[in-house]
Amino acid sequence: METYQFITEKNIKQFNQMISAKTRNGFVITEHNEKLPYVVLSKEKTAIKHSFHLFITCITFGLWSIVWVYLSITLSRKKNILLAVDEDGNLFEDKCLSKEN
Repeated sequence: METYQFITEKNIKQFNQMISAKTRNGFVITEHNEKLPYVVLSKEKTAIKHSFHLFITCITFGLWSIVWVYLSITLSRKKNILLAVDEDGNLFEDKCLSKEN
């Protein structure tokens, strides 16, 4: 593996820890490059139990509807993120744009 000067063992270790933390949270590696250390991870959209949220909304006199709307918006999308090491050796995470299906 060819490495660049800005990549140190510490950066690689932190990079691998970030990847393992994301995979524990349900992300799957879709693209990996070791020469230029970056990884593209994706997470499929999550199904929401609308009947459960309707029940909780009725019991809380509509207050739970705020949480229900927030969960519906955030969990109903596929997420793609990029984890990489930049030119200065800093780790960063960025959202990737993806084509909606």
